[in-house]
Amino acid sequence: MQALAKWLLARPHNAVLALALTLILPAPQLTSGAVMVLLVLAQGPRFAVIEAGVAAALLVVMSLLLGGSVASVIGLTAGTWVPALLLAILLVTMRSLTLTLQASVIVAVAALLLFQIAVPDPAAFWQPYLDVMVAVVRENGLELDTELLTAEVMTISAVLVFWMLFTGALLLGYGLYRRSPVETVNYGRFRDLNFGRVIAFTMALVSLLAFVIGATWLQNVAFIVFVMFMMQGLAIVHWLRSEGMLPNVAVVAVYVLLPFLQVLLVMVLALIGYTDAWFGFRRRFKKA
Repeated sequence: MQALAKWLLARPHNAVLALALTLILPAPQLTSGAVMVLLVLAQGPRFAVIEAGVAAALLVVMSLLLGGSVASVIGLTAGTWVPALLLAILLVTMRSLTLTLQASVIVAVAALLLFQIAVPDPAAFWQPYLDVMVAVVRENGLELDTELLTAEVMTISAVLVFWMLFTGALLLGYGLYRRSPVETVNYGRFRDLNFGRVIAFTMALVSLLAFVIGATWLQNVAFIVFVMFMMQGLAIVHWLRSEGMLPNVAVVAVYVLLPFLQVLLVMVLALIGYTDAWFGFRRRFKKA
C-alpha cells in the first residue's frame, strides 16, 4: 500500500490515470472513490477536483471516440467521485474517523427517508433496474426470483450497498493516506471505531416504535442502522488482530468469505458491533 500511495502522489498525471482507470473497474465507488479520498487528504480538495476534472475530460473524449454515451460517463464520474470527495472533506473537517462514519449513518438514513418522500411509486422506479438484472441473469443461463426483489428490498439494498462501498472507499483511501510519503494527520484508527450508545439506543427505540405502530418505513430505518453496525464488527476483527488474538489469515478469511456468506456474515458482524456499542468489550478488555 505504501508503494501504491507513493506512486499515486508522485506526479499529477499518475493521479489522473488512476482515477480514470479505476472508474472502469468493477465497484468503481470503492476503487476510484478510494483514490479520490487519498488525493483530497494528501493534496487538498482543490487539487483533487482539478485532477478529477482532467480525468473526466479524458474519459469523455474516449467515449466520443468509441461512440459511447457521454451522459453515462458524466453520471458515473459524478456519482462516484462526488460522494467520496464529500466524505473526505467531512473527515478533514471533523478530524475524526469515528465521527465521520457516525455522520455517514445519519446521511444514509436521511437518503432513505428522502427517497421514500420523493418517489411515490418505488415499484415503478425499480422496475427498469429489475428488467436489466433479469436480462443479465438469463444471458448467463440462470433464473432470478423477482418475487423476492420487492421495491422495499431494492431500496434497502441500494442504500446499504452504496453506504458500504463509499465508507469502504473512505477507509481504503485513508489507509493509503496514512502510508503515503507525505506528512499525514492522524484522524483515528479503524480498529477503534465505535458508533456509540446514542446510535444504538436510537436504533432500539425506532425498532420498538415501528413494532408498536406498525410503520414499515421505521422498520426499514431500524434494519439499515442495525446492519451498519457490521462496520464496527469489522473494526473489532481488526482490533483482535492487533492484540494478537487473531492471526492475519483469519482477517483475510473474513473479507474473502464476505461475498459468499453475505447475509449470514454481515448479520453476525452487525450483532457483534451492536453488542460492543452497548457493552464496550474492547474498553473492558483493556481495563482488565
